[in-house]
Amino acid sequence: MRRKINSDLWDSEGFLKDVSLWDEEIARTAASKENIILNAEHWDIIYLLRRFYENHQIAPANRALVNLVKNELGFEKGKSIYLMNLFGGSPAKLASKISGLPRPENCF
Repeated sequence: MRRKINSDLWDSEGFLKDVSLWDEEIARTAASKENIILNAEHWDIIYLLRRFYENHQIAPANRALVNLVKNELGFEKGKSIYLMNLFGGSPAKLASKISGLPRPENCF
């Protein structure tokens, strides 16, 4: 049974206010607001971002995200076009939003 997710959980830009409240249902809700239906490829990036944030306390900007994905998931996935196909024009921003992380610095 799905729980009702309170809109007060998000800031005015749609980022989760408290990263500790994130779960997969929160991710699906955030993704649906962006017209994204999550699949296994999305979840690979989401969990990679969450591990990165846990270790560094920062959400990576686009270039850093591409390099992170390339190093962790392989060359084919570590390309801007791959991430744009999954998350749209600003992959770091949308992937961070869906992952329950703060807005990456230098993301418009």
